[in-house]
Amino acid sequence: MSSYLLETHGLRKRFGDKLAVADLSLALRPGEVFGFLGPNGAGKTTSLKMILGLLEPSGGHGLLLGKPLGDQGARAKVGFLPEHFRFPDWLTGRELLHFHGRLYGLGGSLLRERSEALLARVDLLDAAHRPLKGYSKGMLQRAGLAAALLNEPQLVFLDEPTSGLDPLGRLLVRDLIRDLRAQGTSVFLNSHLLGEVEATCDRVVFVKQGRVVHEHVLGAHEAHRDVRIRAHGMSDALCVTLASLGEGFVRDGDRASLRVDGDSRLPQIAAAIVNSGAALFELDAAPASLEQLFLAVMGTEQRPG
Repeated sequence: MSSYLLETHGLRKRFGDKLAVADLSLALRPGEVFGFLGPNGAGKTTSLKMILGLLEPSGGHGLLLGKPLGDQGARAKVGFLPEHFRFPDWLTGRELLHFHGRLYGLGGSLLRERSEALLARVDLLDAAHRPLKGYSKGMLQRAGLAAALLNEPQLVFLDEPTSGLDPLGRLLVRDLIRDLRAQGTSVFLNSHLLGEVEATCDRVVFVKQGRVVHEHVLGAHEAHRDVRIRAHGMSDALCVTLASLGEGFVRDGDRASLRVDGDSRLPQIAAAIVNSGAALFELDAAPASLEQLFLAVMGTEQRPG
């Protein structure tokens, strides 16, 4: 039996002449928060629909919770919040959860207790008696998130879960994802907000033109430091030395920058500047961000979505 909750091998989807997903192969481990990243048009939503059994693949195969994609028993143990959701707006928030709970086969006191606990968790308890038509977009997003967790899923798929939320709402979702991870629930997160991904995910894959082009463990990029220098009197010889200590050295007057592999190079950089006779005013070293890695992986030819 596989140790992965989700595996796909060469998933492919074609719509007429258009190849939306060319070759999707990935795996998700138990208890992992997994980020699924890529520009608009990369095939992320189509991939998600195939994984959930909402679209039939044109080729390839996969397993979800050890069952072939589309298996109803496996899907009953999965939670899903789509990016573009539509709820009957005449229902109240509480009625929405009760309706979704009955679809899961829940009822009675168990459904009532779970509904109240989740409404409280997403900060909607005081609005639970109100019709959804009076909810803001952020409130609807949080109601949908609560509905996705009613069945206590083993794996939750969240498609842009913070797109309609203010900073407090995003913080609530971030904390909720961390709680899910702590209790052993895996999360598959598709989001354009790279700061949220960076704050919550354990591992990410980058998707381009329907295939995974890069996999990255969060935290690994912190070994690389983007160094910014402000020093007066930098000589050509000093610039040659600094360039040898890292990559991508650029100088503009009294300012310079380069990327180094870890903190160990920083004392060498400072010593080289001081020993050359230049006046060092600033030496700043920050970890490379996920946004910088995203841009590096996607390439300069990628157009905005």
